[in-house]
Amino acid sequence: MDPRRIGNGKADPSLTGVAGLVAFGVFLRAIQVDADLRDLFSPLKAGSGVIYPMETQLRMLIDLFVLGESRVFALEATAADPLFVLLAGGVVPRLDTVYRDLERFDEDALASLDSYVATHAAAETKAMRLREAHLDIDTTVEPLFGEHEGGLPGYNPSYHGRPSYHPIVGRIAEVDAIIGARLRPGNTTFGVEDATYVGCLLDRTRTAVGPKCMLYVRIDGAGDCTEIMSTIAARGAFFLTKARMTADLCAAVSMAPNWKTVDRDADGTPTRQVAEVEFARGEWSKNELAVRVLAVRSRDRENGKQVYLWNDLDYTVQVFLTNDTHSYPDDLAHRYDKRAGIEPLIAELKGAWGIDKVPSHNFHANHAALLLKVLAYNLLRRYVRAQAPALRYWRAPWIRRAIINVPGRLVRSGRRITLRMAPRPMMPLLN
Repeated sequence: MDPRRIGNGKADPSLTGVAGLVAFGVFLRAIQVDADLRDLFSPLKAGSGVIYPMETQLRMLIDLFVLGESRVFALEATAADPLFVLLAGGVVPRLDTVYRDLERFDEDALASLDSYVATHAAAETKAMRLREAHLDIDTTVEPLFGEHEGGLPGYNPSYHGRPSYHPIVGRIAEVDAIIGARLRPGNTTFGVEDATYVGCLLDRTRTAVGPKCMLYVRIDGAGDCTEIMSTIAARGAFFLTKARMTADLCAAVSMAPNWKTVDRDADGTPTRQVAEVEFARGEWSKNELAVRVLAVRSRDRENGKQVYLWNDLDYTVQVFLTNDTHSYPDDLAHRYDKRAGIEPLIAELKGAWGIDKVPSHNFHANHAALLLKVLAYNLLRRYVRAQAPALRYWRAPWIRRAIINVPGRLVRSGRRITLRMAPRPMMPLLN
């Protein structure tokens, strides 16, 4: 068809490009999200003269983030969509109003929002009735380009010396849901000060999976911290973490006897061996912490950072720490390797949800924006599992294409508003 033969009609102000927000909003109403936001956060903006209630502002931002926008400034563009405006209450407020509302969050409100994020991850997890579960904890770097509270130089592999934030994220692997997140200044490292929050994430996960579920907490080398491992062990869970390859540990591993072969090549040559290493750090005994040290050496570089310790052997080695005294060492190593699933999740949070795009100079406002984006992620995943299970393994950009950012037409007849859409095979409820 020659496009020159198609005429241009009049502009139609009833057309929308975000028709999927209607079914998404109906679902959120069904699981009481609007009521919960009102109960939790309306006190932040109380008074008889309030025009834009806090819960309405938060719901509008959740819709904005679900659409794929990562900055508050994007409200300028979405204000042109009649359906988005209708769902926002009939008018989209000025940007400075939204910025000021984010700055209303204090420490208590941020804690409530973080806990509410966990509520929806726990709801997904409880429905699965898991016999074993894995809590993966990791940190990431958000480089900053501007003046921001808490933006300080720290570990930053991409932009050396640039101010940044250093958030921490907890994930329940079985449902790929976020059980909590915390924004931290850029000069913060994962260690002793995070033991309390690790315990909080673990308590939330335990509540979700139940007392009989076998629970593992997987952390990278930063988890080789006595306080963190003690916190996990004290709550009846297993820690499984990479070890810091200090000189004394390297010496113990290099001299370890009784390596057991678990894999061979076609010629019968060992390619993977495991051993339990007799080693203990001084602080472990002071804290009465029982740690099992497992070493895995391989001729094939598979994943993660591996160390060469033997000049005459073509092996690299990885060392793991755990309080699981029963499982076979190689099984624990493979169990740890599945922790890699948190890396693409953090990549999605950055690329598709924009957690590294901060809206304000105010640290609390940026923390609130992070938690709202994480909450929107959990809500969208929960919505997909309930209403479009065929898409449950899709990432956010493709989910949005299929069921959120879709065209429609608002038809007004009397006092009734009807949304008309093209057939959506992936989403029968929208048809």
